[in-house]
Amino acid sequence: MNDGPRIYNLFPLLVGPIPRWQPHLRRAAEMGFSWIFVNAFHQAGYSGSLYSVKDYYAVDQRLVDRSAPPLAQLSGMLEEASGLGLRVMMDLVINHTAFDSPLLREHPDWFRRGPEGEIVHPGAKDGKQRVVWQDLAEVDNAGSPDRERLWLYWRRLALHYAGMGFRAFRCDAAYQVPESLWRDLINSVKAEHPEALFFAETLGCTPRQTLATARAGFDFIFNSSKWWDFRDDWCLEQHAATAPVVPSVSFPESHDTARLAAELDGDRAAVLQRYAFAAVFSTAVMMPIGFEYGFRRPLDVVKMTPQDWEEPRWDLTQAIREIHRTKAALRPLNEEGPITPAPVGNNRCVAFRKQARDGAEAVLIVLNLDRTASASVRIPATAFASSRRVAIDPATGLSRAVTGADLALGPSGVLIVHQAEPPAPATGARVQRVCMVS
Repeated sequence: MNDGPRIYNLFPLLVGPIPRWQPHLRRAAEMGFSWIFVNAFHQAGYSGSLYSVKDYYAVDQRLVDRSAPPLAQLSGMLEEASGLGLRVMMDLVINHTAFDSPLLREHPDWFRRGPEGEIVHPGAKDGKQRVVWQDLAEVDNAGSPDRERLWLYWRRLALHYAGMGFRAFRCDAAYQVPESLWRDLINSVKAEHPEALFFAETLGCTPRQTLATARAGFDFIFNSSKWWDFRDDWCLEQHAATAPVVPSVSFPESHDTARLAAELDGDRAAVLQRYAFAAVFSTAVMMPIGFEYGFRRPLDVVKMTPQDWEEPRWDLTQAIREIHRTKAALRPLNEEGPITPAPVGNNRCVAFRKQARDGAEAVLIVLNLDRTASASVRIPATAFASSRRVAIDPATGLSRAVTGADLALGPSGVLIVHQAEPPAPATGARVQRVCMVS
């Protein structure tokens, strides 16, 4: 079985120069993560935003020290990660550059222009208002008269970093880039690095745009399950539409959102429940640095420094490792199989059944949405009558056996019941395992 990627987002401004990253890489490996995602680390432009790239081939000065040349420090980090069994993913930002990038002077035809020849600054809707990022210049990937050389620049950029040892690319605002460019770039990289993966950041676009982008050759998309209230139909409907086409990544929070510990008023159990849900809902899961310690300060792509490291409010590292062990052990949790609602006899709980793509295995996932009281649930005897169940205590990471068809989930509890076909038809019985976080 291929494990779904378990991704730890190492936010570079929070941890500082690259030589200081080693303890964070080690902690990620100990928690059972298999990937490290590093946000844009290139030399930033005037605004200082990591996503306002001035020089794609230079490392931002805030992220290096004097111990070695910048690119040597980056290569050293990749070697350290590999030694810990971690693969590294980087941001690929090709829909805009910093407004003060030398590329505007060297290749003016690569950028969109207004009616008076002025640079176009990209923007996005924030509620009813449109926000324009004045520090950015929008690249004309679709209509540039010098498109051939522009696309060649992006291909060489991706090949450069794949050659350094980056194993995947998170493609920022992927739906704003022509599908034909992605197809060209992805095919070029995979021709030389067949193991390379491409993740499309498609949050905020329509399901039709998401599917169109995914079909350009992406290996993963990011889904919107973080915002699901577990009651409305939209999340399962979106999953049903995208799952047959491309697997997805769930996350309880990201560098673009508020911290979940702040959103949930420091409710440790509720925070852990959202991570467990993210881990089991999709093929892949991603978590930003500090989530495990209950950090509340949002990640800032401009102003954050290592001095913003917070005093831990809790330590979820052991519990996260146990969730990862459960995810890695159950095939349906590492595939984008069908998901259907399931009744468990308690309206304070929500449950859904997730199948492996071939239908041979399934899991029942039950969430107690009550953050203050326990809830009893009945496991459907016809499909999930299990004689062996395991409860995981998130405080200690230890497991204990539990029995019975009626189980009590603690506040914000999570229950996972595994059903698999027997390895030998002669046994005549199904095999089930149950894991519970409560």
